[in-house]
Amino acid sequence: MTGRTPARFTADDYRARMERAVRAAGDAGLAGLLVAPGPDLVWLTGYAPPAVTERLTLLVLTPDRDPVLVVPALEAPDAAAAAGASALALRDWTDGQDPYAATTALLDTGGRYGVSDNAWALHLLRLQKALPDTSYASLTEALPMLRAVKDAAELELMQAAGAAADATYEEIRKVPFAGRRESEVGADLAGLLRRFGHSQVDFTIVASGPNGANPHHEVGDRVIEHGDMIVLDFGGLKDGYGSDTSRTVHVGEPTDEERRVHDLVREAQEAGFRAVRSGVACQEVDRAARAVIADAGYGEYFIHRTGHGIGVTTHEPPYMIEGEEQPLVPGMCFSVEPGVYLPGRFGVRIEDIVTVTEDGGRRLNGTTREMVIVD
Repeated sequence: MTGRTPARFTADDYRARMERAVRAAGDAGLAGLLVAPGPDLVWLTGYAPPAVTERLTLLVLTPDRDPVLVVPALEAPDAAAAAGASALALRDWTDGQDPYAATTALLDTGGRYGVSDNAWALHLLRLQKALPDTSYASLTEALPMLRAVKDAAELELMQAAGAAADATYEEIRKVPFAGRRESEVGADLAGLLRRFGHSQVDFTIVASGPNGANPHHEVGDRVIEHGDMIVLDFGGLKDGYGSDTSRTVHVGEPTDEERRVHDLVREAQEAGFRAVRSGVACQEVDRAARAVIADAGYGEYFIHRTGHGIGVTTHEPPYMIEGEEQPLVPGMCFSVEPGVYLPGRFGVRIEDIVTVTEDGGRRLNGTTREMVIVD
């Protein structure tokens, strides 16, 4: 991991994103986009309201006017200070005024709009009441690939987040495991992620022994024992972009079966990675990894998709799953994380974040995928 600070985004970057979003909306047959506070608003404008509030904040993107951010007057100074503020117009409203009137004036009476998934039902229902002939579609359904392809600056931030997660893994291998609760090791993971630059820790899964058979066990009060297999899965946001990596370690020497299953998952993860190339459907990554596990007789114990997209959130489109025919495009970033989960016994998962390149794929995690023995 270098000491150089990755590039920050400029107003021109945000302007280009909003213009791209408007074009994508038009291609999808939408009259425009309505973006509430959340990851889409941050990605499009660089603005995150200072607190969760019932007051309406909404970015309106339409092809016939410059972007407009409707914002409460008391939060307008923060919005004006956002990195992308010069690429849009602010329209503020004060308590006692009708914020929906300010918004509906920007919309076509019969238009169909894409709405960010985390928009409040309260706000959307009020807009529908004011403009009963409008209709709406969630952005995940209408524009699932809006944030999927990262530019060079975003990839640099993704690489830095991956390197920080790798540094966390290298350090967690050194701590004692046996005799400590999963929650204690989870706290170590969270502290290390923050130490290496994460501002937000989204998850710290420490699934020991039989708990490893639950892919989303996270942490509990179980005391880790000698002889346990332990699934470690952790990540969050560093400089606004996500990390997510999984490794499976063992306290003391594993049994032959435990080593065999770990090697199988490692082979499946490698097969999924090698399936990554531009133009290939997402489902082919899932098929490649799943075939290795199924051929070895463990297919029924691989109980989740092979991967998910990652960027300004740690889970987002595209998804590496059967039936997803979206072609891979250079700049996409997603996990490749096959696993085997044996109920009541143990589990194994190995995960890297991978980005699509012009000639294949590139891992953003570089720690060993071999079996690691811990104390």
